[in-house]
Amino acid sequence: MSEELSQAFAAIVNQRRSLRGFLPQAVAPATLETVFECAQRAPSNCNTQPWLVHVVSGDKIEYLRSEMPTQFMEGKMTMDFPYDGVYEGVYKDRQYGSAKALYDAVGITREDKARRHEQFMRNFSFFGAPHVAFLFLPEPFGLREAADLGMYAQTLMLAMTANGLGSCPQTALSFQVELVRETLGIDSANKLLFGISFGYPDAEAAVNQCMTDRAALSDTVTFHS
Repeated sequence: MSEELSQAFAAIVNQRRSLRGFLPQAVAPATLETVFECAQRAPSNCNTQPWLVHVVSGDKIEYLRSEMPTQFMEGKMTMDFPYDGVYEGVYKDRQYGSAKALYDAVGITREDKARRHEQFMRNFSFFGAPHVAFLFLPEPFGLREAADLGMYAQTLMLAMTANGLGSCPQTALSFQVELVRETLGIDSANKLLFGISFGYPDAEAAVNQCMTDRAALSDTVTFHS
């Protein structure tokens, strides 16, 4: 049984990718409940479970899908946590490699700034996904609890994969936190870390053919004995 579980888990982990093309089909409420119940098993420091998750569908996601790109283009940005997206060394190399894989998948050259911008702006329309989950960290939690939120998010996305769904975690969805809070009626004491667009993957979408590589185990893990 342990070998079967190991193989099943490895298959789910290897299948999970950040997808950016979704079918319009909504996920059934029972499936949503199954997925998010599974994510509740994520570990956290002292079992504090410091995550507040708002799942948005229907009319409200359509409102945000319309307003977020518009407000971003108007320069209206508010964030709870600083973000500059600037990396150095090998981390910058990996960032560039990821961007190249994405743009290559959809046939956008480095020189085509207009199409690159258009692809980036799809973040704010949730890549056409019928659902988005916003992940908040309540005050006064900080860095350690943000790590707990990260473990929750990974558990959630693996649960989505296991149930036939695709997902894409997006820092960009935290760029307009005041709009999100106002639309969903969320108290300002809850700080938005990022969002996850999700739904059924569009197998025909070229963007979903994007494959990013991973560093060699020896580059990131050291075994001591």
